[in-house]
Amino acid sequence: MTTLATTIEKIEARTPAHRDRAIDGLRALALLTVPTGHWLLGGFTLDAGGALHNASPLAAFGGFAPVSWVLQMLGIFFLVGGYASVLSYRRRTSTTAAWLRQRVVRLGRPVLGVTAVWAAAMPLLYALGVPETTLRTGSTLVIQPLWFVGVYTVVTALTPYCVRAAHTMGGWAAAPLLVSVAVVDVLRYGPYADTMPSWLSMVNILPGWLFAYQLGVSWGEGRIGRRGARVLLIGGTLLFAALLVVFHYPASMVGVPGETRTNSHPPSLLVLALAAAQSGAAILLRDRIGRLLSRPALWAPVVVINLCAMTILCWHQTAMLAAAVPASFLGPVAGLTTSPDSLGWIVARLTWMPLFATLLVLIGWYARRFDAPWQTGTRASKARRAAAGLLAAGFAVFALGLA
Repeated sequence: MTTLATTIEKIEARTPAHRDRAIDGLRALALLTVPTGHWLLGGFTLDAGGALHNASPLAAFGGFAPVSWVLQMLGIFFLVGGYASVLSYRRRTSTTAAWLRQRVVRLGRPVLGVTAVWAAAMPLLYALGVPETTLRTGSTLVIQPLWFVGVYTVVTALTPYCVRAAHTMGGWAAAPLLVSVAVVDVLRYGPYADTMPSWLSMVNILPGWLFAYQLGVSWGEGRIGRRGARVLLIGGTLLFAALLVVFHYPASMVGVPGETRTNSHPPSLLVLALAAAQSGAAILLRDRIGRLLSRPALWAPVVVINLCAMTILCWHQTAMLAAAVPASFLGPVAGLTTSPDSLGWIVARLTWMPLFATLLVLIGWYARRFDAPWQTGTRASKARRAAAGLLAAGFAVFALGLA
């Protein structure tokens, strides 16, 4: 019988001596903030027909906005992504195109899996009495975190250019990206905002998320040291404070229902300021984190989280819905189907989160098969891939409100 101690020992024994534990630890930390943030800052309301609608406690508790500063760690995710990508890019044994194709396929399989499963499940759920409004609410939540995969794929494709920029400009290679976002923010929020086209904000998507990735590439290339990290930490913190206090940016790092401005979709300059400060802190703390994770008992969960990264990202909203949808048939259930507008709701939601985590583990046990390479070369395998693609496309159309 395998015990927990034996498992920890096996993980420790199989870890290569050259493994950068700090990078894996930072990735695991950033990854865990995604479900934690969505579970804590995302709620539901129940209408008279028993259907679920999205809601957020931040609409009633603006003072909780600093919680979103802690839980918004996509800057760290892109930082370590850039760092890890440049190391992988150096070790590639074939062409750049083959290297990129391998990484894209690895990201795409789990996304195709979760969307195909949901597309197949929705007719059954509807037949069992789940309202269409609830299905639309659920599909929106499921597809919401998947935008990250698309953006991450694009920035990964730019790795060769990021490497060249790092060699040319060092740690300052990310500065033009910050300036680009700043210019767009001035145009869309400044004195001429009323004359700007509505699509202008979308210009920030690529430079906004590429910023931290470029910092990671420069870090991986040895072009950002402790001095540069201090500049990032101090400069990012001061810019963040100035944007909040002087320029009155929204305090929340996530969208709040009813608010006309949002920082994250697409990213505003406040997101880059936070990413810069977080990146500086991560680089400065790298050695300390590495020493901490030299302890096998702390290292083992980091390995497990990283191995299940795409499963966690793709299925954590499904885990929450697996609890909320059945509860909607029971009426108001505190922390699940009641409006997130009281301290009681927050306490109740915190008590539900262990159940969400348990459901995620159970779902992930079966869903991890989508992470592994799919069988190829047979007619049956081709038919399954084609069916999964059609189902995923149909789900995307429904979730995005196109049908």
